[in-house]
Amino acid sequence: MNIIDHDLLSIQEARILAENALEAQRTLATFPQEKLDEIVERMAEEISKHSKELAVMSSEETDYGNWQDKYIKNRFACEYLPANLKGMRCVGIIHTDQEKQIMDVGVPMGVIVGLCPATSPVSTTIYNALIAIKAGNAVIFSPHPRAKQSIAKTLDIMIQAAEGYGLPEGALTYLHTVTQAGTIELMNHSATSLIMNTGVPAMLEAAYHSGKPVIYGGTGNGPAFIERTANIRQAVQDIIASKTFDNGVASAAEQSIVVDSCIANEVRTELEAAGAYFMQEEEADALGRIFYYPDGSANPEMAGKTAKELAKRAGFPVPEKTRVLISPQKYVSETNPYSKEKLCPVLAYYIEDDWMHACEKCIELLLSERHGHTLVIHSNDPEVIRQFALKKPVGRMLVNTPAVFGSMGATTNLFPAMTLGSGSAGDGITSDNVSPMNLIYIRKVGYGVRRIEDIKMGIPQNAQPQNPECSEAVKESRHSENENLQTLQQLLKQALRSLT
Repeated sequence: MNIIDHDLLSIQEARILAENALEAQRTLATFPQEKLDEIVERMAEEISKHSKELAVMSSEETDYGNWQDKYIKNRFACEYLPANLKGMRCVGIIHTDQEKQIMDVGVPMGVIVGLCPATSPVSTTIYNALIAIKAGNAVIFSPHPRAKQSIAKTLDIMIQAAEGYGLPEGALTYLHTVTQAGTIELMNHSATSLIMNTGVPAMLEAAYHSGKPVIYGGTGNGPAFIERTANIRQAVQDIIASKTFDNGVASAAEQSIVVDSCIANEVRTELEAAGAYFMQEEEADALGRIFYYPDGSANPEMAGKTAKELAKRAGFPVPEKTRVLISPQKYVSETNPYSKEKLCPVLAYYIEDDWMHACEKCIELLLSERHGHTLVIHSNDPEVIRQFALKKPVGRMLVNTPAVFGSMGATTNLFPAMTLGSGSAGDGITSDNVSPMNLIYIRKVGYGVRRIEDIKMGIPQNAQPQNPECSEAVKESRHSENENLQTLQQLLKQALRSLT
């Protein structure tokens, strides 16, 4: 009987890939920014031709979301992102200040391990590959088992295009035999320098144990607060558009709505007109029971399903136009499924007396899962917006915009990103919209502008104190020292007499 140990095969492949990537990166590190840019542009151009095909493929393979919205995300990664990368300098001399006589040199981190989620496998893989190569790094991907074929095909297309324009072989690659043991070996290998984990929380603990720096674009429990001065209709439209995009699989999407009590009725009316269905308590309980397994882990089969499909699985009818399911709630707790992240079009709904109570509720929600991802506020009161910005334990705060599109830089001027750091109050080394600048370290160069004679390194022995009080203190100290010396001399004379 032939027995194949896939763990051992994966570990062996991981070691080979890591060693080859290290050699390839040493060559890549010698490339000027212009050569790296040419490779990135060719990669983006080629993968763009396949963005629709890969959207359909990933939707069918994972059974998450819908291909139409995945197609939009793929185009964002291979068209909008490259346009924003043009002109960005990441390696070599990236900044000089003639006046201060200092200079910054960008240095690649080395070999990056990339983990991508099954919820957005193609767009995240494209994005991570482009920014890694832009910054002169080699990158090895460990495909998500549920999206293995989609990620593999995406990378095969980009590898062929990149190597055709001079990318060293092995600088962009992936595990073909995917196991947890192989992924852990990649992260622990001495040749790898950085781990970029986009939405794969199951591998986060192992990433930390590797001792390497970790960029974690993780889960969150982002609320959206609708304050009394907001444009209510626009706020509702933004929330619905965001939460239904790709059937809610984006981690930055709103997870709950917190409403100022004085506008609660108007907000509810607008939500219902936009396709929201407010569940009865028994309906919400039935749906909540199928979100999580008895051990507390999330049921992955609920992710990326439509509101109507979710209601059907929970056993209650909803109107045909239903786009989002909403559960009115009062409290945040570890046992309440509506206090947690749900990667589907389901929202919790809280009513608070004023913005200060809403502020506290938003903090409760953000801290309930400790990842501090994204918060949205809909308001036209600058002071309320300012107070929210100062107090929220969150990686990014968005104002009057849909969470999904604002966080990824489509409707805001944040850097266009598919990996959104959550390090400010949660995990990982950064809370940025991750860019090539997060994948380098900066070597500082400082020219001498003063001679040592020009600076005071200490007070010379012959220097006199300028402060009169200090001068008197020095005189008193010296007088005391003289008295002590005279006393010592008298004692010595007495001792000598006694000896004779």
